[in-house]
Amino acid sequence: MAVAVKATAILQRQPPPPLPLMLTQRPPVDLLNFRRKFIGGRLIHLSTNTNSFACRGTSASAGEIITDNDQVLTIAPLEVNKVKELCSKWEWRGYTINYLKYESQNAQTSNAPLLLVHGFGASVAHWRRNIPTLAQTSTVYAIDLLGFGASDKPFGFAYTMEAWAQLILDFLEEIVQKPTVLIGNSVGSLACVIAAADAQNSLVKGLVLLNCSGGMNNKAIVDDWRIKLLFPLLLFIDFLLKQKGIASFIFERVRQRESLRNILLSVYGNKDSVDEDLVQIIREPALDEGALDAFVSIVTGPPGPNPVKLMPTIKLPVLILWGDEDPFTPLDGPVGKYFSSLPSTVPNISLSVLQGVGHCPHDDRPELVHEKLVPWLTTLSSSS
Repeated sequence: MAVAVKATAILQRQPPPPLPLMLTQRPPVDLLNFRRKFIGGRLIHLSTNTNSFACRGTSASAGEIITDNDQVLTIAPLEVNKVKELCSKWEWRGYTINYLKYESQNAQTSNAPLLLVHGFGASVAHWRRNIPTLAQTSTVYAIDLLGFGASDKPFGFAYTMEAWAQLILDFLEEIVQKPTVLIGNSVGSLACVIAAADAQNSLVKGLVLLNCSGGMNNKAIVDDWRIKLLFPLLLFIDFLLKQKGIASFIFERVRQRESLRNILLSVYGNKDSVDEDLVQIIREPALDEGALDAFVSIVTGPPGPNPVKLMPTIKLPVLILWGDEDPFTPLDGPVGKYFSSLPSTVPNISLSVLQGVGHCPHDDRPELVHEKLVPWLTTLSSSS
């Protein structure tokens, strides 16, 4: 697996991370040197209690967000144990799916709800730094994709991007039951793209992509001769991983604390975000029964639909946020170049490049993501 990641990193002209990319998506908390914001006519000040704010009237109109010095307030993150307490279970096609619903007393109920979709190896808790902030204006949902987090990890299940996209669509229809903004990171972004491309207009209202993946694994073929040249090597790695003894050995090494820490350090621009909470958040689901089977199925399975082919079919408002220090989908790689080119040709798409940020912007430097995301969501709501 390390060979696969190294090959991909070389192709993207970036230094290779030390171990596989599969288990890299869940970092911790950046503390708050942030300021104030107005929401719905009230000035919200940060408090030690995330649900307690000092408020006073202003001239801001309902739903409008005005910030101090162009800074959006980032509210204290949820504790990991609190995330677990807030989660619920949903039965999907015979499997149990873990999800969270979070509402603030300040939320505008008329605003579209948000659904947060994690990337490889991550879970609902990967969004713990974002949920309280985003909940100030919208109802927030977050979901553990099948095979990750506290959702089922069924033996023998053939994981595909299309299955995850259908899971998202069914969740919107059965649980949320309102037009929703999909917000995804890495492979979660791609699942959101596929869902948005297939969704009826009543299901998806907007799309936010954080360092979107080109596919479910390293076999995602884009128009790059170097990737095509190494395709036989990737197939050989797949063959090795299908040998249970080899796969178990690799997976056991990957899920060790120091291995996970090294992986995370390689994909985060803000190294302070890589703490014990983050390592444990990723490691805990990797110890579950069925986690190895899911890992092998995802790494060796089909990469799924190409986002380059799907994006032209999406007419919804789209916000792209991209960390410029991402070793997996760098801006100068084929996927990064494609998404960077979209705003100049497609009017419904906006792009912001986040400086000094890695593969998981929302957790790496959440305040930078909130500064771009919250105003965009406000504009989206006001244009409805």
